[in-house]
Amino acid sequence: MFDVLISGGRIVDGSGNPWYRGDVGIGGDHIAALGRLTGAEARIRIDAADKIVAPGFIDAHVHGDLMLLADPFHEAAIRQGVTTYILGQDGVAMAPASPKTLDYMRRYTAGFSGTPPLVQEWSSFAEYLACFDRKCALNVACLVPNGNVRMEVIDLETRAPTAEELRHMGRLVRQAMEEGAVGLSSGLDYIPSRYAEIDELISLCKEMAPYGGVYVTHMRRYDPAGVLDAMDEVFRIGEEADIPVHISHFNSQADLVLPKLDEARARGIDVTYDLYCYTAGSSILAMVTLPPWVQAGGISSTLARLQDDSVRTQLREWFQAPRVPLDTVRLSYVEAESYRHYEGHPLLDAIRESGQEPVDFVCDLLVASGLAAGCIAAHRQRTEDDVRGLMGHPAMMAGSDGIFTGRRPHPRGCGCFARYLGHHVREARTWTLEQAVQRLAGHAARRFGLKDRGLLREGMAADVVVFAADQIADRSTYEDGRQLAVGMEQVLVNGQFVLRDGKRTEALPGRPLRR
Repeated sequence: MFDVLISGGRIVDGSGNPWYRGDVGIGGDHIAALGRLTGAEARIRIDAADKIVAPGFIDAHVHGDLMLLADPFHEAAIRQGVTTYILGQDGVAMAPASPKTLDYMRRYTAGFSGTPPLVQEWSSFAEYLACFDRKCALNVACLVPNGNVRMEVIDLETRAPTAEELRHMGRLVRQAMEEGAVGLSSGLDYIPSRYAEIDELISLCKEMAPYGGVYVTHMRRYDPAGVLDAMDEVFRIGEEADIPVHISHFNSQADLVLPKLDEARARGIDVTYDLYCYTAGSSILAMVTLPPWVQAGGISSTLARLQDDSVRTQLREWFQAPRVPLDTVRLSYVEAESYRHYEGHPLLDAIRESGQEPVDFVCDLLVASGLAAGCIAAHRQRTEDDVRGLMGHPAMMAGSDGIFTGRRPHPRGCGCFARYLGHHVREARTWTLEQAVQRLAGHAARRFGLKDRGLLREGMAADVVVFAADQIADRSTYEDGRQLAVGMEQVLVNGQFVLRDGKRTEALPGRPLRR
């Protein structure tokens, strides 16, 4: 007897092969049988006639490091069929972390991680993973962030490590890999991750290589003038450390970057990337609006500079031609209550309403919020054609880059996976349904070494979703990024329903997944 029998559905198994009609029998936390299971008995039967049955989806890049602990039911993901998060992104995350490092990372990344109270305590990588064990609705796999490793050894210094310090960093990477990390991340726009030069990154990746991990990077540049050199750095790391490499949120011009990616793969470099299906991005307001030198030395040093009149004088010149045009920026999250009413406003509208000069408004807002502010920024040099072009490459997999903080977050956290399935399969026909499920599940499982996830096969973990192909859709917008997706009917994580007949259950069966 099965615990759950899903019968009569169109099975899209995550391999990319054509769908077939059949049944899925689940016993405990694993798939016990697939095929025509006529006459089989089960404690729970789900009639999936005219529905799609697929493996649970894996979000290859998402910022749920704190918000999943604060909101363990996490309907934003469940309503899209996402059953596993890959955390620890962008080189600045939550483990490993001494109290000093954790305090910094919580404050520095507040623009995309939020400021929820800590409901559990941790220091080591293993302790952090344990926080999720049967305490949330989703499974979690995690990367070790190079910025955390760097801060544990040389704090926020901008210099290169000494030989002994680099060996210490290597020991921390090995320990994290032994405790379950699936790879190493870097965020070469973020502090202190950005201070790592290529030789340091190669050295750390060599420490990771024996464990089968992958190097995942927010590159130094994505703009047309700098992206090709940034890709060269990624490829050199892959070659010299002899590891697979993966580019985060590959928000670039498809015709420019894909030929170079193909050249690298032809040379034997195992490079892949993740992508969200929107033309605008989202990040920390300070990173988007301020030059790196203002942010050197950490949060306290940055806040002191922002209150210094001489620094503001220098920033006025920067604000005449900032890295990101201010008219493309919309405020998504502001910690300071006195500025919170600006959430959802275009930055220039907020500046006009305040009556201040741009530099003074931005500096005052950041000071009042302790840098805890986030924004959405449009990519003018990236179009929907680029999104579709990047979606078409076989090295691509889905990553929402979801942010779940503020009243007006980017819509990708609540809508990315549903938008792939609805808009890009049913409406734009960018993918077939089989291609979509492969990019949303199977590819990421292979990339991150999650051998019992991402496919519907006997013996695999019972992360299973059932949805109506003609109804799945995203509803979140730039004006209201918290609207939940529709059309998902059943979601099982490790054999337990977290969504049943379209209704959220109280189950928290998520587990930490190790490579």
